[in-house]
Amino acid sequence: MAKFIPVDPFDIVIFGGTGDLSRRKLLPALYHRWVDGQIPETSRIVGTARSELTTKEYREMAREACETASGKSWDAKAWKAFERLVEYVSIDATDPAADWPTLKSKLSSNSEHPCVFYLATSPRLYVGISEALGRAGLATPNARVVLEKPIGTDLESAREINDGVGAVFAERQVFRIDHYLGKETVQNLMVLRFANMLFEPLWSRNYIDHVQITVAEDLGLEGRADYYDKSGALRDMVQNHMLQLLCLTAMEPPNHLDDDDVRTEKIKVLNALTPISGDDAKRLTVRGQYKAGVRGDEPVKGYVDELSSDTESATETFVAIKAAVDNWRWAGVPFYLRTGKRLPYRHSDIVIQFKPTPHPLFGESNDAVNRLVIRLQPDEGVRLYVQIKEPGPGGLRVKSLPLNLSYAESFTVRYPDAYERLLMDVVRGNLSLFMRRDEVEAAWTWVDGLIEAWDRGGGAPELYAAGSNGPLAAAMMMDRDGRAWFEGK
Repeated sequence: MAKFIPVDPFDIVIFGGTGDLSRRKLLPALYHRWVDGQIPETSRIVGTARSELTTKEYREMAREACETASGKSWDAKAWKAFERLVEYVSIDATDPAADWPTLKSKLSSNSEHPCVFYLATSPRLYVGISEALGRAGLATPNARVVLEKPIGTDLESAREINDGVGAVFAERQVFRIDHYLGKETVQNLMVLRFANMLFEPLWSRNYIDHVQITVAEDLGLEGRADYYDKSGALRDMVQNHMLQLLCLTAMEPPNHLDDDDVRTEKIKVLNALTPISGDDAKRLTVRGQYKAGVRGDEPVKGYVDELSSDTESATETFVAIKAAVDNWRWAGVPFYLRTGKRLPYRHSDIVIQFKPTPHPLFGESNDAVNRLVIRLQPDEGVRLYVQIKEPGPGGLRVKSLPLNLSYAESFTVRYPDAYERLLMDVVRGNLSLFMRRDEVEAAWTWVDGLIEAWDRGGGAPELYAAGSNGPLAAAMMMDRDGRAWFEGK
């Protein structure tokens, strides 16, 4: 059974400490790492926000958040010990006269302790907070700053953030987080490829027909209307989560698993992505927006009806893209990316579909192909679809069935979620699962070209009913290639 290795004592300051991300993910993640014995008792956790709260009030808010996240595993005794690490300081990060000395006094006086500044705020505050930390003398050599996505809204704004933060913190101190990279099955993708002779020799254009990457959500805006309508599915999901999954799927084996070897191989994939521009955007991409429909048995509103304003919106809630990685390994292999809101159910999959056998000896159907399906959420696991003889008399019939590895069934102990793992990596200074500056900018370069093509081409997103599989055009894009989206649950 895996053992949790304690990290060295550290301090963490969460800007936006009363926000949704802190309550749903960050505070519960730290609490669970404490329960598993990874966080030393001399560490300090400081929440900060504009709200005028006392430390006692903040601890109560944190307790409610951690208890909700823990469910039946809630341990009140462990919380009593953990809450002694938690402090709160009221700071308006946009105010030059903010009380930074009080914040500094809450941190360890031991200069050897790593100090993590987690910016769970709007990206427009990243540079200002970094500059204020520098002026307050808190940007020490052992400091780390964590930036949540999105890093900007285009290449220009991403560069402004990277330049501003980089003027205070060295690149080795900047952790650009994408929680998808902390998921067990995402990390297992590299193990499947590089630790199993069964797969790596087949991982190329010689044996793989195509790759599908799907991130589907069954929810709508859920209180994110103001942000989402300025962003859309392409900026919100494709530029970060989906391109990172594509990179891990397509990258070459790194020489080592250290920080820059892995990230260097990912940047090579981003640089090899064929730009999509002009009329190619109409052929290789689909934009959609959900209208009123049904979720389960309940009617739900359309996207425009969920917005706070009465104006029309051309923001896409669904994107499908046929991408190409123009290098020796992947030439001619399409990578189909698909993400959307208000789809039938929530799931994230990477599907590696292998080429059919050269000769259908058993009269197999078009569906009789080998697939490796890596399920990232909600029920993490790996399934390898193989062809077997269907039992019974009356002739030889072939059926496609999966060899199934379910994380829930195979690992009965609770293992850390993505934020838990990534937070401990920040404390250790391990950058391998975080984005490098040139990764972010290369991804924006490719996405900006697509946005420009959409702007020039005009036209509104195709409407699709909430609860459906998305616009008809997405299925037609696959059908033209003689393929279909994998919809297996």
